[in-house]
Amino acid sequence: MSVEAGAAWSYQDLNFFGNSLSGIRTSITMPEHSLAFDVAQGFPYTLNLKHFFITHGHLDHAAGIPYIISQKAMTSQLPARFYMPASLVEPMTKIMKIWAEIEKHEYQYYFQGVLSDEIIPLSRSLFIKTFKTHHRVDSIGYTLFQKKTKLQAQYLGLGRNEIVALRQSGAVLHNEIETPLVSFTGDTQIEFLDTCDWVKKSKVLFLEATYLDDRRTIQNARDWGHTHLDEIIPRLKDLECEKIVIIHASSRYSNAEAQSILKKKIPAEFLDRVELFPGR
Repeated sequence: MSVEAGAAWSYQDLNFFGNSLSGIRTSITMPEHSLAFDVAQGFPYTLNLKHFFITHGHLDHAAGIPYIISQKAMTSQLPARFYMPASLVEPMTKIMKIWAEIEKHEYQYYFQGVLSDEIIPLSRSLFIKTFKTHHRVDSIGYTLFQKKTKLQAQYLGLGRNEIVALRQSGAVLHNEIETPLVSFTGDTQIEFLDTCDWVKKSKVLFLEATYLDDRRTIQNARDWGHTHLDEIIPRLKDLECEKIVIIHASSRYSNAEAQSILKKKIPAEFLDRVELFPGR
């Protein structure tokens, strides 16, 4: 598999494509929803998407922003929309101005700075909610929510005419249910989980674990604003996620070795819920 090709991973009706390798490249996309979490160097599988959610400004997560903007201009697409930590907007704008000077071309793009607990609408039924993460630089995580309306229990079984009459009378017939489908952390220390209850309830959680064994300690991970697998294991009992997908593992581990470590260290009762994202 070439790096540019990425790798696919699915759970139920949620489909993902991308790569994640610590210090090298991270970009996980949801093509059916035309969105990407981080952009790595701007691989082909990101170029036709509409929404880009950048967790932080390190090159392995954000270097592809200018390239994606350029490619969209070249193929006459609408300007790209990038959401990023608020402090990143000014320096990224400066970078784009420098590229405009180099290339003698003015690019169109949209940068929106975000803080924690913000809502970003995507469609009538989908929105993104941001959450604060803890890295060496300003960082933000993202959760994709689905909205559905459900008829309240007391109105179940009523006929159409009765429902219409109640609606015309001003009765509130439906409850709105918001379900956290996918959370994506980017690079972070583990403490973000203490303040983000909805992340722990996400159907799928993409969770960084840069170090997996005793070749690097928990403190080594914390010194660089990362998470060690040994910090995640005690918290698995508190996570209601149906799938926890490990991303950003160090390049010191091959795929086979990383999977072997997970199999050995994850308690048996959680093994069916914890997986390594296949794209490295």
